[in-house]
Amino acid sequence: MRVVMFYHSLVSDWNHGNAHFLRGVATELRHRGHEVRVYEPKNGWSYENLLREKRVDALRRFKEVYPGLSGIPYELKQLYLDQALSGADLVIVHEWNEHELVQRVGEHRKSKGNYRLLFHDTHHRSVTNTKAMDAYDLSGFDGVLAYGGKIREIYLQNSWAERVWIWHEAADVRVFKPVGAAQKSGDVVWIGNWGDDERSKEIREFLVEPVRRLGLKATVYGVRYPKHALKLLQEAGITYGGWLPNFEVPRVFSRFRLTVHIPRRPYVTALPGIPTIRPFEALACGIPLISAPWDDCDELFSPDDDFIFADSGEQMQRQMRLLLDDPARAGRLASHGRGTILARHTCGHRIDELLQICSELGLNA
Repeated sequence: MRVVMFYHSLVSDWNHGNAHFLRGVATELRHRGHEVRVYEPKNGWSYENLLREKRVDALRRFKEVYPGLSGIPYELKQLYLDQALSGADLVIVHEWNEHELVQRVGEHRKSKGNYRLLFHDTHHRSVTNTKAMDAYDLSGFDGVLAYGGKIREIYLQNSWAERVWIWHEAADVRVFKPVGAAQKSGDVVWIGNWGDDERSKEIREFLVEPVRRLGLKATVYGVRYPKHALKLLQEAGITYGGWLPNFEVPRVFSRFRLTVHIPRRPYVTALPGIPTIRPFEALACGIPLISAPWDDCDELFSPDDDFIFADSGEQMQRQMRLLLDDPARAGRLASHGRGTILARHTCGHRIDELLQICSELGLNA
């Protein structure tokens, strides 16, 4: 099967979490013998920011970690869809694309395309920017891949699409796996971006204050931290590590005793059942995980067995202390969490689901 995908970036994950899952999906499809072409806008903001970091080593390491994967840069005005979609069996367009691109691909499908066309939504804009989502013309699409049951409901309720499948993100276990025993250099690590104040209060409550009160050795990696956020970390004795290429995460996890998950506010208040990809990757790496609240209404995990919930900052502090003082329990938690990923939440599982969807659409892959 020839698969053509339009995403913001395959090469850069600078403030671009969708690259994580895309890399795993593309790798799994290629491993099964399918041809994959990923188109990404030339000089997109994520790639441009990666270059500003002056981290040429990240581009080199990307090629080492994902041999054979590369994005095809394009400029929208010079994009010839007849050529780009020639011979395609399946085309997937991610929601973080220009409205014009989505419309043009949909029109091509209606007039010329003998392929199946899917829209992939992995963001909270369905509730935080409904005007932008409503402006997408999906009339030429065969359906939508939504990374949570609530998003599926929103598409159907708003009549944005007639067919919507739940397609959660998952871990690329070829990359995200336990790294050989390393000497622990710290207690707690958190990998996440500051963003647009969507979780600034939560970062303070569930990470900064518990670490400060316990006097733990902690490090934070991520981007878009304003000066006041950096000052907050410094005052709590937390090291700021800056941007971390996502494929380096397993190595970093191996040096710490536990990690935390702090979801953005829209996923807590309006989009239950969507943890984003970070917990999948953490559990796949075999590190004990404590999570701030979110509603696992899609029943992805087994809380208390795969990871621990902390409903407040005070409870996060207690849970951190308990896990750090009980390595055996932390080990059992990490082992069970990784087992759940391997049994249910790998990119291989998601490709099985995607191929079943293709079958429903009359495409035998």
